[in-house]
Amino acid sequence: MLTLPAGAAGSRIVGIGHHQPEKILTNDDIARLVETNDEWIRSRTGIVTRHVAADDVTVADMATAAARHALSDAGIAGDDVDLVIVATTTAADRSPNTAGRVAYALRTGVQPGASTPEGEDEPDLRDVVGPGVIDVNTACSGFAYSLGLADQAIRAGSARTAVVIGSEKLTAVTDWTDRSTCILTADGAGAVVLRAADTPGVGPVVWGSEPEITPAVRIEAPADRFAQDGRAVFKWAITRAAERARRVVEASGLALDDIEVLVAHQANLRIIEPLAKGLGLEDKIVVTDITESGNTSAASIPLGLSKWWHAGDVPAGVPALLFGFGGGFTWAGQVVMTPAR
Repeated sequence: MLTLPAGAAGSRIVGIGHHQPEKILTNDDIARLVETNDEWIRSRTGIVTRHVAADDVTVADMATAAARHALSDAGIAGDDVDLVIVATTTAADRSPNTAGRVAYALRTGVQPGASTPEGEDEPDLRDVVGPGVIDVNTACSGFAYSLGLADQAIRAGSARTAVVIGSEKLTAVTDWTDRSTCILTADGAGAVVLRAADTPGVGPVVWGSEPEITPAVRIEAPADRFAQDGRAVFKWAITRAAERARRVVEASGLALDDIEVLVAHQANLRIIEPLAKGLGLEDKIVVTDITESGNTSAASIPLGLSKWWHAGDVPAGVPALLFGFGGGFTWAGQVVMTPAR
């Protein structure tokens, strides 16, 4: 007879972190590239600024920085992590995967392949057993998928401490001549630390896909550039997103009235605000980091949550609805309890 490991009753978020590149691209900067203007972009997307990574900065670099911030917030060492999951659709390398690069960096302080600083020895990892490492590519819903997988791993006894990260370099796959998409994209990363808990602080993930609009959001060969059917995405968001998000809340055992914070994928302010209204959450805390961070795909939920958390705009110990949707066409979400401060 097979023996199964003793898992935990659930998991809880104990730390939150983020990273954004220093370079900021304004709407006026975009207007120098394509025929547009600040008013046009704000009225259609709500975006004012977005962050752009340098050419030599990778998805793994940003993911590692966000993970370190989250671990510091939790007061946990990288050596204690036994699972790393990274949600991304813009990693340039197939192998090592992004999660593997992050795990290496958390153990050694450097990225794999980077030169060792002069006067220092190469890290000796012969006797080190590193964490499990998984990349997830469901685009903009990727963080919610990844958080669900990490929570399930902890419940099953396969992990005790997990770092879950969303990291994207969307500007690397942007067509800067396409006005409909180049006004949206940005770079950044967000992360949370999950730990086994006697009282669950992460509700069950509810996920699904929409076969009818599978091609609506794409990064396809040979162009390898972000493209989307904006009308199809907007129509789905306005007509179906609220119903899908209600399923998430129902699965948690809570009611919509219990939700204090909404963190949806930061796709467009014209989507976030109607979604909040459709759920009856417009008077609750609705994260709208889209205005200063743009659309960062899988990074947008943890990035927005972390920025608002560290700014003091998200209270501790309250139910927050996370809901992502996008390329594939996929959607996923869960209700989580915000950590203690």
